[in-house]
Amino acid sequence: MAARVRKRQASDMAARTAVAELFATHQGLDPDKVADELDRRRRTSPLSRVIERWALSHAHVAAMFGVSRQAVAKWLMIGVPAERATAVAELAAATDQLERHIKRDRIAAVVRRPAPALGGRSLLELATAGDFGAVLVACREMFEFERAML
Repeated sequence: MAARVRKRQASDMAARTAVAELFATHQGLDPDKVADELDRRRRTSPLSRVIERWALSHAHVAAMFGVSRQAVAKWLMIGVPAERATAVAELAAATDQLERHIKRDRIAAVVRRPAPALGGRSLLELATAGDFGAVLVACREMFEFERAML
């Protein structure tokens, strides 16, 4: 526990130092514009992570959300629109669950594997059908080890 706290404190200090160096070396840099850019990057990163971990093409993501590939590319550049934020958050949370329990290089195979608990469908099929909440629930249930011990 103490090691985790020290690691977080070191990370916080490194972030403060990096920000101080950034503003020291770039006089006139607008803090609001920097904050806006950081927020934009934070909004796009969950979708990027899902795409990477699940090994999805932009075409597949477009089909999941019923939009064009160009819309997906735009989301990756400027952020996911508010009406899609919940769905992306559910996929990101499901991805978090998978990353905690499965090696990252195996996630793409796991999401494509049909599961008896899902009626023979895969997580990817659920997501493609637009049932993002069911994907998250399935991932949570997949790793409820306490239930398996009963």
